[in-house]
Amino acid sequence: MLDEDHSAKLRNRVRRVAGQVDAIERMIADNAYCVDVLMQISAALGALRRIGESVLETHLRTCVTEALASEDLAERERKLEELMEVFRRYGKS
Repeated sequence: MLDEDHSAKLRNRVRRVAGQVDAIERMIADNAYCVDVLMQISAALGALRRIGESVLETHLRTCVTEALASEDLAERERKLEELMEVFRRYGKS
């Protein structure tokens, strides 16, 4: 789970991405140069990817680590399956 400080930092990063997306919308409305729009889209996607990586790292260091240290075999298996699904989905982005 995210601690309060990390959560606050991630929320700030998400707000910045939201601002980037708003700027992309304005650029499209203003008929901005396509390459400039694409560069802004790339920047927003990169920022989202970094946020996702941070959340994934936190999940691995907390929830997954706790489950793997658990004596509950079913819980460990559930957490590993969940993690595999995350990698399947997240690896495509």
